[in-house]
Amino acid sequence: MAKPKGQYRFSFGPWNIDEGADPFGPPVREPIPLQNKMKTAKKLGFDGMQFHDDDVVPDIDTKSASQIAKEATKIKTMLDSEGLVPEFVAPRLWFAPETIDGAYTNNSARLRAYAIDRTTQAIDIMNILGTTSMVIWLAREGTYIRESKVARKQVLQIRDAINAFLAYDPKIRILIEPKPNEPVDSAIISTIGHAVGLSYMSDDPMRVGCLVESAHSVLAGLDPSDDMAYALAHDKLWSVHLNDQGNMKFDQDKSFGSYNLRRAFNQVRVLEEYAYGRNGEWVGLDVKAMRTQKKAVGTKHISNSKQTFLYLLDKVTSLNTDLEAELIKARDYEELDRYILCHLMGKKY
Repeated sequence: MAKPKGQYRFSFGPWNIDEGADPFGPPVREPIPLQNKMKTAKKLGFDGMQFHDDDVVPDIDTKSASQIAKEATKIKTMLDSEGLVPEFVAPRLWFAPETIDGAYTNNSARLRAYAIDRTTQAIDIMNILGTTSMVIWLAREGTYIRESKVARKQVLQIRDAINAFLAYDPKIRILIEPKPNEPVDSAIISTIGHAVGLSYMSDDPMRVGCLVESAHSVLAGLDPSDDMAYALAHDKLWSVHLNDQGNMKFDQDKSFGSYNLRRAFNQVRVLEEYAYGRNGEWVGLDVKAMRTQKKAVGTKHISNSKQTFLYLLDKVTSLNTDLEAELIKARDYEELDRYILCHLMGKKY
């Protein structure tokens, strides 16, 4: 078995330990304080935490700059005490009443200004926590009704917003996280190809990259490993959100590999072949506990996802690549398919 080439650091966000509410039912588990979630992260062998701005500063829109700084500093102290580092901060723009009709692409100039200001506050929080990475999930940048907005104009509005953030902080690295739908019917930056293209439109493409989430690729009818490979070809895969998805349904955020193990294997493989992590990239999880889980076992989805990644990493590094090359040369893809299946099932080939 070959030694892994990648350097894998794992992170998750506090929303991954949730109360089990969904659009069809109320919470079923009691809330857990943020510091306890950090302790869980350390106990499970994670190195970092992901944050939305209001994970750090609840009710952020009601607070002054000094109050925001004070609360962010408190969270920084909590991270340090647990031996954790922040991976990124993301502005949670899809919850605010001001962004019902979009944030950077809102039809109201006043509300677009709100979204810009809220994001610069997230950048301030990012700097206090000690990271240079900001993730932008363009959740409501799109349309419910196609005729309500001009698509070309939306792209340019998002570009202008990104340029404003690049100018606001010369150290920032922006990671665009695309998704084809939900909560809007049709997102304007819907796939990793759109995100990469948008990065090149910015004033500083070297500081604008991408984050691939497994489920979001599946929701677009694409393979996450192909999306990762595409972003890697542009040197723009700066983080991943690993999970799983039962085809084109609602965003399920299943535990990594729980729905399609072979699809998960290929995601791990594309990262390992690139020696992912050598430039500081993170392996992030974005997974939900099943609603049926009791509070006492409400973090198994996190530990299971990480363990599945490591199991699959063993499968990647123990793959007989000489045999694989022979089968490819012979163009015997049926036999190659059989070998991969046997390898994943632990059956003698």
